[in-house]
Amino acid sequence: MTAAPLASRLAGRAWIAVAIVSGIGIVAFAWPLFAPAGSMAVAHADVAPWLFALLMPLLLAVALAAAADGSDGALDAKAVAIIGVLAAVACALRPLGGGTAGLEPIWIILILGGRVLGPGCGFLLGAIALFASGLLTGGVGPWLPYQMLGAAWVAMGAGLLPRLTGRAEIGMLACYGAVASLGYGLLLNLWFWPLATALPSAIAYQPGAEPLVNTLAWLRFTLLTSLGYDIPRAVLTTILILIAGKPILAALRRAARRASFGSVGTFQGSRQTPAHQPVAAESVGRHDADDDLMRVTT
Repeated sequence: MTAAPLASRLAGRAWIAVAIVSGIGIVAFAWPLFAPAGSMAVAHADVAPWLFALLMPLLLAVALAAAADGSDGALDAKAVAIIGVLAAVACALRPLGGGTAGLEPIWIILILGGRVLGPGCGFLLGAIALFASGLLTGGVGPWLPYQMLGAAWVAMGAGLLPRLTGRAEIGMLACYGAVASLGYGLLLNLWFWPLATALPSAIAYQPGAEPLVNTLAWLRFTLLTSLGYDIPRAVLTTILILIAGKPILAALRRAARRASFGSVGTFQGSRQTPAHQPVAAESVGRHDADDDLMRVTT
């Protein structure tokens, strides 16, 4: 058994937009670890996360617009439809966890959706799902762009995993779900960690310090403050993938096959009988009989 074809592959221009957004996103997340002492980011460490939070929605909008522009073979209507459906399912699932103790069931949709749709469409799925669910749950704030980008990377990573089938694929996705859930929490800590005040020096951000010093402080901060949310998220995601991963993957791939993603319809002209082709004898006889019948009746 082989994996179903991807729903739609992004065109080159859309991939360039995704790469630019991801590159700037890495800077937006990691600047506290590597910014030198005399940099503008360190001088304005209290406002730098807010500036990136304002910039990221604009960049994500550019990436979405480039992907949706069909002029260079980007997303078609069928791919947009399935991304919208999966994003709606994620919106419906997010309030169920409510963020309580990190229990967030939406990650199974993002990981399995990114697995079937591929890395490019997975990136869009993660960003759109977190944006829509943030609007639904009232979770709109400077953290939302960082959440959108983190979720986009998680779903894109699922599409980049090796092609396996059967139990091997489910096991791989379950392991990836656990690692991605922990990594998402670790990554999201970076956006507000420099803003946190009154922290002990061992876990506090030290502007302009050596990268190793701030990296260790960031890891200790995560260990002490967020593992209580990250571990339940990883456990729930792993269990859901092990239990429901196979039927969900089968349903998504069946939908992809029926929609014939990536195929292009063609029209053929009607066949006409050439002028020199003889008409069948029985056809001539039938027409003659019809003419005789008309003469008799009239």
